[in-house]
Formats: sequence, structure tokens, C-alpha cells
Amino acid sequence: MGRADPEEGHLPPPVKPPDGGWGWIVLFGCFVITGFSYAFPKAVSVYFKELMKDFHVGYSDTAWISSIMLAMLYGTGPVCSIMVNQFGCRPVMLIGGLLASSGMILASFTTNIIELYLTAGVLTGLGMALNFQPSLIMLGTYFDKRRPLANGLAAAGSPVFLSSLSPLGQVLLEKFGWRGGFLIMGGLLLNCCTCGAVMRPLDMGMKRKMEKAQDKYEAKEMLPIGGKSEEGISTTDGTKKAKKAKKKPKKGKKLLDFSIFSNRGFIIYTISKFILVLGLFVPPILLVNYAKDTGVPDTEAAFLLSIIGFIDIFARPACGMVAGLKWVRPHVSYLFSFAMLFNGLTDICSARASNYTGLVIFCVFFGISYGMVGALQFEVLMAIVGSQKFSSAIGLVLLIEAFAVLIGPPSAGRLVDALKNYEVIFYLAGSEVVLSAVFLAMATYCCLNRGKKKESPPEKNPPGGGSDTEEAESDVQEPEEHSSDNHQPTHNTDNAMVGASEEANHVAEEQSGEGGGCPEGDGEVLARDGCNADQTVERDSF
Repeated sequence: MGRADPEEGHLPPPVKPPDGGWGWIVLFGCFVITGFSYAFPKAVSVYFKELMKDFHVGYSDTAWISSIMLAMLYGTGPVCSIMVNQFGCRPVMLIGGLLASSGMILASFTTNIIELYLTAGVLTGLGMALNFQPSLIMLGTYFDKRRPLANGLAAAGSPVFLSSLSPLGQVLLEKFGWRGGFLIMGGLLLNCCTCGAVMRPLDMGMKRKMEKAQDKYEAKEMLPIGGKSEEGISTTDGTKKAKKAKKKPKKGKKLLDFSIFSNRGFIIYTISKFILVLGLFVPPILLVNYAKDTGVPDTEAAFLLSIIGFIDIFARPACGMVAGLKWVRPHVSYLFSFAMLFNGLTDICSARASNYTGLVIFCVFFGISYGMVGALQFEVLMAIVGSQKFSSAIGLVLLIEAFAVLIGPPSAGRLVDALKNYEVIFYLAGSEVVLSAVFLAMATYCCLNRGKKKESPPEKNPPGGGSDTEEAESDVQEPEEHSSDNHQPTHNTDNAMVGASEEANHVAEEQSGEGGGCPEGDGEVLARDGCNADQTVERDSF
């Protein structure tokens, strides 16, 4: 993700994603970043008891550390989008890794809970936010056809790291104390810098090299045709330089593109995601206490979360593979709606679970549905806004989700304290998730699909506002046009050399003198304008 071209004043044409190669290294980096971003705020809770003893505070005071981390992860989305649009993904991720690491290292030297909020909460949370969002953006630039699978594999980093960081934190706490554990955790977060370093941007360097090589090859092929070929080549080069000289620097890329709010699909997705987040995280937070209230021992109650994490590890990549199927991908928003509906119904049914066996069954189905939601949420957003607008879209979506995160779980906790009944909370959370699923499916069908059917002529999408299916088709067609433009002059030049005669040269001179009804320019531009490719080559050779 580079910056905008100052001469053009808009984004350069997108490079075709390689769907492999170095993209697998980028995928691994995104896997690690996702694991740290989602699992680290939860893994820090291992140290809360020791912090309560040292600082003489309550559990709610220490719990604010994780809450601040998550608030920074979601709430700083627009800031991260601005930085990515201005400086690119790699520099932002490197800075984020240093901030996340320095926050935990400084937290190991704190003397009160306020200093912990500022270091482990604000600084580390901001660093992880500056890593999480750019990693998803880079994943979208490197993968297109395999992007659903790539999103699923990257999302699997969350349960994998959660099942690893929590036991590791307990071992570090027992051997080195919470200060030593924070210091070592800060060192581990330096791996975010390594992941940021491998995020090599897909620039136009390779394309420019191919264009230069093609120009040289065409020049060599044109030289034997006539003495005027050199004049034609120099005239073409002079025309290109004159056009570049006339171009004045225009506005660069917008730091935060609010034009995505004109996309109806984005509005529908944002509203649905806000409703979803209100109830999505409530069951995992209250599950352990709910199990204890039903008479389940503490160790078995804590094991329920491990079951969810284990199922989640396999559910996310599997769902990514299903979403990547040819007959499923055009309807990925409906698959996302089904995943949310599945999750909401699981929450509602779990409210009647009265024994440990019922809770285990709930955890299995919740792990599957939760993994499906996690694997599809960003894939659907990429499909709606496209890769060019994704950096701004994800920042705005995360900001809106931040309000839902601050409303949902705290409100559920207050209702539990007031009603002393977990069943009502599970019913409420499940209903919110089901509502988001129904809203997304109905709005997508009524507002988007029917609107497309009524439009008889194909209407051009606003910049960055098209669906991913249309964008993918355009991305595929664009390289094909470039390749066809690159091969047509060579093919026609070979035919001209085979049939080179005085009569053909005479016809070529007449066509070039008359212009053939084509505008001046190089062969590639003329071929795109719909002119005859033979006229294009002959005009250039003249």
C-alpha cells in the first residue's frame, strides 16, 4: 500500500494480486498480528490477581487494562487509516510494534494503576491497533481468488495465540512475577516489527520494468521498416513528455475517504456489525460465571473456554475454504448472515442448559459459529468496498464497533447484577445477534440485489464502492487488456515483416499520413481506444 501518485492525483491502477508466492509470508505475518491483537488483552488477565495485591485495587480496576487495550484497538481505526494512507502499511506496522513492546516494558516499572492504564493500556493498545489494521489491508492486496481462505487462516491466529499466551503468562508469573512477565511479554511483542518488515508493498515497479522492456523490443522491431521509424519513436516520446509536463500536481490520496458512506452495502454492513457486536462477546465473558452458578466446579468451568478456542481454531480456516468456493463466494454476505444466525440461535438455546454436558454442547456449537463469524467479517467488508477503499472502511467500521464494545458487555454485567439471572442475558445477546443476521440478509436482498436487477444498463460503480465480485472481474480484465495490448503490436509487427513489400509500405505511409481516424499516441493507447491494431503498429512505425 503505497501513497498516491502526486502527478495523477488519484490511486494508481491496482496490481493483480499474486494469490501466493510472497503472499504466504504476508499471511503468516497477519496470522501472528491477529493472534497478538485479539488474544493479548485476554491473556493479560492472568496477572490481575497479583496486580490487585500490589496496588491494593479491585478486580474492576484491573479489568480496565484489557478494556483500554480493546478500546484502543477499535477506537483508533480512523487514525490508523490516515497513517496507512499517508505513509503506507510497512512503516506504520514497524512503529506499532515498537509502541506495543515499549508499552509492556514500561508497564513493568510502574508504581500505580494509573501508570498501568497509560502504558499497558493506551500505549500497547495503540501499538497493536497500528499493526492489526495494516496487516489486513496487506492481506487483501496479496490475495484475491484465495482471499477467503487467507482471511480464515489469518483469523485462526486469535484462538491459537489465546491458547498459548495464557499458559505462558501463568508460567512467567510463577517464575518471574508480574513485572518480569510484563517485561518478557514486551519482548515477545517485538515480533510485530518482524511481521511488519515482511509486508512488502505491491508497487508498480515490476509493471514499469515490463513496459520499458516492451518499448525497447518494439523499437528494435520497428527500426528495419523505414528510416522514418526513428522520427516516429522520437515524436511519440516527445508527446509523452509533453503530456507529463502539462500535468500539474493535484490532490493526493484522501487521508480518510468518507465517500464510502455513499455505498449502500457499506451502510448495511456497518449497521449489522454494530448490532452484532452488542451481543457477540457477551456469552464468552459470562460463560464461566454462568457455569459456576449452575454448580460446575471452577476447573471444569474454565475448561469450557478452552473447548471454544479449540473448535475455533479449525472452524475459521474451514469456513474460509467454503467461502472461497466459486458458487459460494458471490453470495458470501448470505453465508455471513447464516453464521450470525447460527451464533445467535446457539446463545438462545444455551440459556436452558442446566448441566455441564449441556454447556459442553453449547461450547462446541458456539465455537463453530463464532469461528465462522470471525473468518467472514473482514472478507465481507472487502467484498463490499473493494481493496482500494478497504483502508478507510475498516478504520471507520472499527470506530463504530468501539461504541458497541463499550455498550454491550458492560450493560450485560449491570443487568446480571440487577436481575441475578444469566438466562435473560443469554436470550438478549442471542436476540441481538439474530437481529443483525436477519437485517443483513433482508437488506442485502431488498436494497442491493433487487436494485441491480431493476437497472437495465450496467451502471458504473462509484470509486471504491463496487462489490468485490465486480472489482475482481475488473482486476482480471485489466491485466488481460494490458497483456493483449502488449502482444498485439508484436504479433502484427511479425506479420508486417513477413509480408513487407513496397505496396504494404506505401499503404502504411498513406494510413499514417491520414491518421486513420485514430488519435495520436502510442500503440497501447490506440488499441485501447478501439482502433485497428494493424493501423496502430503502422502508425507507430511511421
